[in-house]
Amino acid sequence: MKSLKWELLRKMLGGFLLVSLCLIGFSKPFQDYLHIPKSITILQGDEINFAKAAEVSANINQDRVSVHDEKQSLAIKGKKVGQDEILLELAGLPIKKVDVKVLKNFRVIPGGQSIGVKLNSKGVLVVGHHLVETINGKVSPGDQAGIKVGDIITKLNGQTIEKMSDVAPFVQEAGEKGTPLKVTIQRDTGKFNTEIKPQKDESEKIYKLGLYIRDSAAGIGTMTFIDPKSKKYGALGHVISDMDTKKPIVVEDGQIVKSTVTSIEKGSNGNPGEKLARFSTDREVIGDIKQNSPFGIFGNLHKVIKNGKYDKPLPIALSDQVKEGPAKILTVVDGDKVEAFDIEVVSTIPQKFPATKGMIIKVTDPKLLEKTGGIVQGMSGSPIIQDGKLIGAVTHVFVNDPTSGYGVHIEWMLNKAGINIYNDKEKAS
Repeated sequence: MKSLKWELLRKMLGGFLLVSLCLIGFSKPFQDYLHIPKSITILQGDEINFAKAAEVSANINQDRVSVHDEKQSLAIKGKKVGQDEILLELAGLPIKKVDVKVLKNFRVIPGGQSIGVKLNSKGVLVVGHHLVETINGKVSPGDQAGIKVGDIITKLNGQTIEKMSDVAPFVQEAGEKGTPLKVTIQRDTGKFNTEIKPQKDESEKIYKLGLYIRDSAAGIGTMTFIDPKSKKYGALGHVISDMDTKKPIVVEDGQIVKSTVTSIEKGSNGNPGEKLARFSTDREVIGDIKQNSPFGIFGNLHKVIKNGKYDKPLPIALSDQVKEGPAKILTVVDGDKVEAFDIEVVSTIPQKFPATKGMIIKVTDPKLLEKTGGIVQGMSGSPIIQDGKLIGAVTHVFVNDPTSGYGVHIEWMLNKAGINIYNDKEKAS
């Protein structure tokens, strides 16, 4: 009998605890603490606010951060670079531990300048095939050899090829001797070797491969940021692809020069507009290009350039600090004058890993809409500033709505430029 009563008491106690846990789970204090992440990265001097119920309190372990514990909110501010932890408590019981990492308040100079871009690829790029009019009919030796559009010819007969003018002597020599050329090809799937026999064009009396090739590309874009200490820069916010192959250009080297916007082709639905610009008259090289990546082009500046708007370094915002709401972009729409225009950050994703499309933005400035119709080609790389911080860059326009487009978070552009803002070795690359 005693055993039966104890069993009944145990079941009642278990039921009570289960109901209590369920009620706690649905309570406001419990729900509030669930919305506070387990780990937070914050810049020195910055503050993050979280909503909370009055019952939840917070205690810090060290003094890397300060906590302002109000009734309905919890404000966490980064004081010293390093790591700390915050313990959230409910009715004196620990309910959650939050790891906080405080980073140095990194600052860069925003760009906005129109720049000319000159890229030299590794080897020569195959951009098409053509037929050679031979004594035996029309043939394309390159096509017969299995060479495809987008392939990069890096060597001929074991000799490194750097530019288009390197190719012709090999072709003529092989054609006159009647021997095939040994060709080394770099393709997306890897490197391989093949042979191609040049054929004599009967109309021009020279030997040809039946390939269209190119060794460089040029265009315009917008400077995004400059690191005042290392003189590293980032621009464009997206990869430069070949206009014919649509594939990213593999960069051997390249240069950036100043450029002047001469006119604007206004964008409309289904027809993105374009900045028309020319390279500066003296074509003075102001920097080199080391990388052509999904996050833009990167290299080192050789000359000091200013935008006349924000020539002093601005703090940056991490991807999870960007918020929906008003912002500004810096860009050039006439000559070389950098101007600030109003936009709206429509949505933003607090990304934990590098990604190219982190924001959706919309142009709201009447002057810019009148001049360009919104975002146009050549505006890629225009820095986005929100609450006095550099948060990212314009990257792509929506074809069916030129007033809107994508932006990339500045955190990932800095990361790709090899600028370590994390104070560790894991995330810098």
